[in-house]
Amino acid sequence: MPDRGKVAQNPPHHPHDKGYRQLLTNKKTFLELLQTFVVEGWVREIKEGDLTLVNKSFVSQDFSDKEADIVYRMRLGGTDIIFYILLELQSTVDHTMPFRLLQYMVEIWRDIYKNTSEKERRRKNFKLPPIVPAVLYNGKKGWTAHQSFREYQSGHEQLSGRLLDFSYILFDVVRYSEEDLHRAANVVSSVFYLDQTVDPRELVSRLRNLADVLKEMDQEQFRQITVWLRNVIKRKLPGSLQKEIERILDKTEPREVEKMITNIERTLDEMQRAAEARGMEKGQTKGKLEGKVETARAALREGLNVDIICKITGLSLETIMELKKDLEN
Repeated sequence: MPDRGKVAQNPPHHPHDKGYRQLLTNKKTFLELLQTFVVEGWVREIKEGDLTLVNKSFVSQDFSDKEADIVYRMRLGGTDIIFYILLELQSTVDHTMPFRLLQYMVEIWRDIYKNTSEKERRRKNFKLPPIVPAVLYNGKKGWTAHQSFREYQSGHEQLSGRLLDFSYILFDVVRYSEEDLHRAANVVSSVFYLDQTVDPRELVSRLRNLADVLKEMDQEQFRQITVWLRNVIKRKLPGSLQKEIERILDKTEPREVEKMITNIERTLDEMQRAAEARGMEKGQTKGKLEGKVETARAALREGLNVDIICKITGLSLETIMELKKDLEN
């Protein structure tokens, strides 16, 4: 498959896009994704050596702001298969998904057809390679878009045998059970397990639950987990913590998982104490100001000169005049 095509000018900037893209461009992890979550016989036949990452983005004119995120070519039973996975990492469901996928699939086929010699295309045995589309979705709302292209067409009930159709694989991150993710105990299931969290404390709790799994990973597998965490840290944690958490992740090896989690937890505790202290300080400041305002009101009721009230309370002349105006109305 030629490595030529139209490259997206404005790739997505969601931190999850980069995190999952880096994760799934690792062939071993991509194969884990398929063999953990796709229960189909042909998946079991795939070997890591059968996979080739295609380093390109297919963009149609109608969807130039969207891109095909991960494209693999795999050799299975003597047949070239293209596996295309779209990372739909946003909170809302896109109901145009069947049509979007069709656009991308056609772009891939068009590219292959265009870059195949006319002599080869005219042969009786020439066929386009099959494309297996998939969507990885991590939104909190359930996925409600049609999963087959036939259902996206009106009148499909009467004309089903005559209509273009395909269905896509859906990796719905939030809908997998904790039990199933724990049982899989690999890189991609661990990432899904962590991605189901929103609250930083829950993220730390889940990291602790994964400690035994993480300690058994080799250096490369563990690196993938920490790279993913760094890329999505902005969504999980306040900005003030990002650099400190990244520093902790950078210095951690699999055998130091417990220490890493403890350091993250300690950093969260420090953040919480600092926030509480700021809240108390603001409350005290507010209380002092309210006390001065009440003193000024009482002095105005007694008819004291505004200049004297300014000296007594430390409030500005403008503030005293506003309070006086309010009392007179």
